[in-house]
Amino acid sequence: MTESKQSEPTAWHALSGDESLENLDSTPDGLDSQAAESRLSEYGPNQLKQAESRPWWKRLLQQFNNILMLVLIVAAIASLGLGHTLDAAAIFGVVLIIALIGFFQEGKAEQALDSIRQMLSPQANVLRDGERKTIPAEELVPGDIVLVESGDRVPADLRLLEARRFRTEEASLTGESTPVDKETEAVADDADLGDRTSMAYASTIVVQGNARGLVVETGARTEIGRISEMLRDVEQLKTPLLRQIDRAGQVLAFFILGAATLTGAFGVLVHNQPMGEMFMAAVGLAVAAIPEGLPAIVTIGLALGVQTMAKHNAIIRRLPAVETLGSISTIFSDKTGTLTRNEMTAQAIWLPQGEVRIEGIGFDPEGSFHRVSDGEAEEAELDLDDDDALRHFLKVGVLCNDAEVTKEDNRWKIQGDPTEGALVVAAAKAGLTTKQLRGDHDRKDAIPFESERKYMATLHEIDGEDLLLVKGAPDRLLEMCDRVRDNGEDSELDVDLWEERIHDLSARGLRVLAIAEKPVGDVHELTDEHAEEELVLLGLVGLLDPPRDEAIEAVKDCLTAGIRPVMITGDHAVTALAIAKELGFAHTERAISGREIEAMSDEELEETILDVDVFARASPEHKLRLVKAMQAQGGICAMTGDGVNDGPALKRADVGVAMGIQGTEAAKEAAEMVLADDNFATIVGAIREGRKVYDNIRKTITFLLPTNGGQGLAIMLAVLAGTNLPVTPLQALWVNMVVAVTLGLALAFEDAEPDIMTRQPRDPDASLLDLFLLWRVVFVSILLLLGVFGMFTWLQAQGGSIELARTGAVNMLVIGSAAYLINSRYLLRSTLSMAGLFGSRPVWGSIGIIVVLQLGWTYLPFMQVIFGSEGLAPSHWGVILAGSLAIYLIVEVEKRVLSARGVKSHPTAHQGGQERTEQKPS
Repeated sequence: MTESKQSEPTAWHALSGDESLENLDSTPDGLDSQAAESRLSEYGPNQLKQAESRPWWKRLLQQFNNILMLVLIVAAIASLGLGHTLDAAAIFGVVLIIALIGFFQEGKAEQALDSIRQMLSPQANVLRDGERKTIPAEELVPGDIVLVESGDRVPADLRLLEARRFRTEEASLTGESTPVDKETEAVADDADLGDRTSMAYASTIVVQGNARGLVVETGARTEIGRISEMLRDVEQLKTPLLRQIDRAGQVLAFFILGAATLTGAFGVLVHNQPMGEMFMAAVGLAVAAIPEGLPAIVTIGLALGVQTMAKHNAIIRRLPAVETLGSISTIFSDKTGTLTRNEMTAQAIWLPQGEVRIEGIGFDPEGSFHRVSDGEAEEAELDLDDDDALRHFLKVGVLCNDAEVTKEDNRWKIQGDPTEGALVVAAAKAGLTTKQLRGDHDRKDAIPFESERKYMATLHEIDGEDLLLVKGAPDRLLEMCDRVRDNGEDSELDVDLWEERIHDLSARGLRVLAIAEKPVGDVHELTDEHAEEELVLLGLVGLLDPPRDEAIEAVKDCLTAGIRPVMITGDHAVTALAIAKELGFAHTERAISGREIEAMSDEELEETILDVDVFARASPEHKLRLVKAMQAQGGICAMTGDGVNDGPALKRADVGVAMGIQGTEAAKEAAEMVLADDNFATIVGAIREGRKVYDNIRKTITFLLPTNGGQGLAIMLAVLAGTNLPVTPLQALWVNMVVAVTLGLALAFEDAEPDIMTRQPRDPDASLLDLFLLWRVVFVSILLLLGVFGMFTWLQAQGGSIELARTGAVNMLVIGSAAYLINSRYLLRSTLSMAGLFGSRPVWGSIGIIVVLQLGWTYLPFMQVIFGSEGLAPSHWGVILAGSLAIYLIVEVEKRVLSARGVKSHPTAHQGGQERTEQKPS
């Protein structure tokens, strides 16, 4: 932010609302666009400095902070001490190259996460040019009028002008977790921060109610800016998987160093070899066997997954979610906007006099009204001037409502909740103007909608009488009503009749709302008691929200992949079941209501949850119980949520998924993943990507470890047999480096295998290196060992020099690894097909690069001096290619044998805590 405004901070909390407006030259209807643009230039953007990432030099030094690098540095120093100057310089050079590779890869990963975080910039609802608009919060300026409601993060310091049951959680400022009640009255100039009840401060969370506030401070001049607290922490790159690999690497290094020490001692004591040579042999064994490139490759694999998911609207907030996604066995999803389009359209109104159908789909306020006779809409249009009951119903629907419909770029858009927007559009079809209605009937007070309450109430003066207007869930309002308005007369409410009408609308897949009213006399401040008894029912409205086409396909994909989609909705059970059947859910015989959940014990819910896919009239508290019940049955759950009260369920779920469009800031803070498009299909796409990322990491590990194992075993065997080393320490370093940089990275870019969404979910408790992978690593290590020793021995038997034999051995190891890379594209499926052999550009690109590098290593004079290599004859290359082909074919035969014996390459888990399949060669 610019530093143009450096005056002493104003005690806004001590000024009245009118004084604050006057001070900032603003109005209750906000600023116009020109004034806002001018103030943005003057005050600067409404943002704080974000937490700085690690400086580059720290990230570079961190690359040396592992046991392998320490071993290499000690080896280089010892080589220098023993007079091997060239070896020492080369080792130092390779150490630096390996460090730079990790440095740049980790930098790319951090940049990827930074770019993802930018996609989560908060929005603000503001009055500009007299209209409600949604803008990026960083564009707010002093003088703006902002609307905030339950679940929002307050976007700037606000002087409250209106507050209805408004409470904020100010722990980020005061450390006090108890929500603070807010009001509009000014407080004392010297009031403590926690006692400034007329203010709502930037970064605090609204936990209840709604308010209208004047922006008084932005950016670094807010209270949160003054105490220099950062809004979001920097995401750490260490995930459980990476920590597991780090720990495994440390254990592996411990055993390898032990083996290297014992091997060197054996050479000195048994074969009387010089200690200096055996020290270098031990160093060579250690260097050869430790997979130093693995952590960097896994990190870049995770980062690639995060970037791919972001391109498909799934924004990962915490890296461990990438790993967990592959294990998801149940997706608990909200219905509205996630499984459906969230394009609410009022299609039917049921008044005491009968049903009325409304034509038109979407937000365009064009359509006619038709009475219904014998279940069919009449052709003749209704004349609304002659239907006072219908006009009054629509009028109440607009007044007890916070949404607006606006036209932008020749498209009609809803500002606010789409459900409320549908009522505004219906009224507009009848010629009722929202702005005029609300201008003629000012709102005196309101009870905001809360999920626990299930209704919204407002107080207005209509025709000289104070009326309480209420809209909400029909079953809740039927409890609150005792009369019904029929032809202008109030009569006793027939609950059974209206429940039949609710069922009829719900059975059509319509979301149902009820609207009621009552005169309240001289009341200035509403309480729940005013609204919850003696209401007069005006009628019902049925809203169409069709399922997303892509959600129907996504549900089908889920069921094929062993994943249960479960719908949790606040809608009526009949509506929810109708939509669930249309979507193709598995268990649609019955739905369980929130009340039934409350009546169940935890044990009963755990037994029921495996057989029911639809939970209706459910609250956020029920979501938490459902997650716990499924987890008790061994399920791994994703849970969607958008409200402030969804936080506990989102945190408890294995992957919390917040809505990016309709979701509150509180929900986004609690979630591991945010959907930029609020689409169920995006969750399924993210699971597919999560499975692919984990697959590719397993493939990378399965590929890299045999390369290390083969050359490590070759050096150990040579020392134990008392023969020359087939690979020197420096050559081992070269192999590790080029294989990790080229071949090792290729598998991170592999596409998902065709069967990836036909497998059962992955067992989250399964070891990364299960028995199948360990078998494959040992098996291929032995094949490479035979190839290396065979080539080394054959060249020596042909009369070749030790340098020639080692050059042949190194090239056999590298080209054999390149052949095995093709095997590794599929862990058990055969690659003996055009798609298997040539279906991956990254694989063949990396093979092409490594061939060029090996030709340079073999024939360039300066490489020959550094690494002790020697030029090979064409016949030697023929033998290397034949040996590599043999390794490739033997692994393909091994795959076929294992597949025939029923071995599975992927550890899977069945939901409900059933027995997990064991993955091992038998």
